[in-house]
Amino acid sequence: QAQLVESGGGLVQAGGSLRLSCAASGRTFNRYHMGWFRQAPGKEREFVAAISWGGGRIDYADSVKGRFTISRDNAKNTVYLQMNSLKPEDTAVYYCAAASQRWGQYDYWGQGTQVTVSS
Repeated sequence: QAQLVESGGGLVQAGGSLRLSCAASGRTFNRYHMGWFRQAPGKEREFVAAISWGGGRIDYADSVKGRFTISRDNAKNTVYLQMNSLKPEDTAVYYCAAASQRWGQYDYWGQGTQVTVSS
C-alpha cells in the first residue's frame, strides 16, 4: 500500500512557476504509474499529467501541454510536476495519484496541495 504526500503548492503571480513534489512511501514505487490531477472550486477533478513507472510514457492534458512537465526520481520515491507560465485558470488543489496495476487506473491518492495563481 502506498502513501502519497504532496508539497510545493502556494501563491504565485500569473506567468510564474512552481514545482510540486509527491513523495511516496513503500518499496514498490518504481512499479507504479504516477499521475497528477487537479480540482478547482465548483469543478470536477481533472487529469493533468501522468508518467509510467519507468518514465517511458508520458501524457498531458491539452490545457497544460508545453507549460507543465512531469518527471520522477525512483531512487527518491518522488514524482514532480514543474509548472511554468502559470495562468489564473490553473488555480486548483493538485493531487498526486498512483496506479499500482494498470495505466490510468489510480488506486492511491494524496491529500492535495493548493496552487493559487493571481492575475
